[in-house]
Amino acid sequence: MDRTNRLLHSFAALADLGQELSETRDFEELARASLYIILGTLAIRRGALGIYDPETKRLRFVATRGIQLKLSEEELDATVHDALVAAASTGLWLSSEAVPPVRAAFGSPFELLMPLVVRRELIGLLLVGEKANQEPINQDDREIIAAMVRHVAVGIHNHHLMAEVKERAMENRRLYDDLRALYHDTVRAFAVAIDCKDAYTRGHSERVGFYAAAVARALGLSEDEIEGIRVAGYLHDIGKLIVDREVMNSKLRFSACDVPELRQHTIAGYEILARIRHPYADLPLLARYHHERLDGSGYPEGLCAHEIPLGAKIIALADAFDAMTTTRPYRPQLSFEEVLGELARGTGTQFDPGVVRAFAQVLLREAEEVQSSTERYPLFGLLDPSYVRLERNLPLIEGLLAHAERALAAAG
Repeated sequence: MDRTNRLLHSFAALADLGQELSETRDFEELARASLYIILGTLAIRRGALGIYDPETKRLRFVATRGIQLKLSEEELDATVHDALVAAASTGLWLSSEAVPPVRAAFGSPFELLMPLVVRRELIGLLLVGEKANQEPINQDDREIIAAMVRHVAVGIHNHHLMAEVKERAMENRRLYDDLRALYHDTVRAFAVAIDCKDAYTRGHSERVGFYAAAVARALGLSEDEIEGIRVAGYLHDIGKLIVDREVMNSKLRFSACDVPELRQHTIAGYEILARIRHPYADLPLLARYHHERLDGSGYPEGLCAHEIPLGAKIIALADAFDAMTTTRPYRPQLSFEEVLGELARGTGTQFDPGVVRAFAQVLLREAEEVQSSTERYPLFGLLDPSYVRLERNLPLIEGLLAHAERALAAAG
């Protein structure tokens, strides 16, 4: 009956140990809990759990109980290492079975050494001393400890594997972030090169990318989609590299119909970008279609409404907004009131009402934040406060939002 009770008690302890191994995430806590459960199962007074580092070939004790002195790290030579691996299934009575180097390293004040081994790989070891009732550790106890130690060895091994996987994932994430930063820096350098061709549009492409990303975020797009649209904003005018500098800087106002080069810059941009592998698949199409209009009067293909990709609609509005709020060779900067009026007039014909609504929401949110703070917020940080004049134009922003919502409702 006593043996039956001991077996039931041992099975219960194994269940507790299994739960602890599956739930505990902190390694030190895992080691300590494992040691305490094993010692508590057999009422053993003292014990220690050591973890082996195969790179340094050193054993470090991570949990102890009932020991006054701090156990030092031990360097394991090949003889000790091999003896421990060989004794994985049964352990070693330190007084009678251990080879002298093992006995010298771990003999006092312990009676039994139980290696932690998984697939012939040394994970660590468990040392146990006498029982609280002064009875010697017997063969039954040894088998129970061996069974529990196998669970602990697998738990610690899995913890190490998960830590390695996490570290590799973090390293991969760092590499990915570095590559992404390099990609964005390269794209921004391209944007600067594009804008340098036109003395009046310095910084235009970067601002378009910034405005477009703000609208994309307001529309609830994913972070990857937002980044893709930001990059498309940076590169939307890359096709202008084929346009003659004199045309770009002319004080005469040309339309795309007047100058075929201007009309072709969207197709050229598509062809340039389509040859490059991008992390954002739609990027070439956004460059191609950012001058399309909802009413079909845009170029290069005269697409209508739902035929135009959402990203291109966003770029179209951001491009127009920056063009109107900056000086061009053929006209001065429009007033902010005029810009809002042009956006309202173009809603439903040139601009998508949903995109206009999102842009108006961005303007309104930042306007309200600027009014309650002395800080300059991102979007308005690109515009001079005396130009925006929020105290006068806030009702116009609200009116633009209401106009876009009515256009959306009318479109069904």
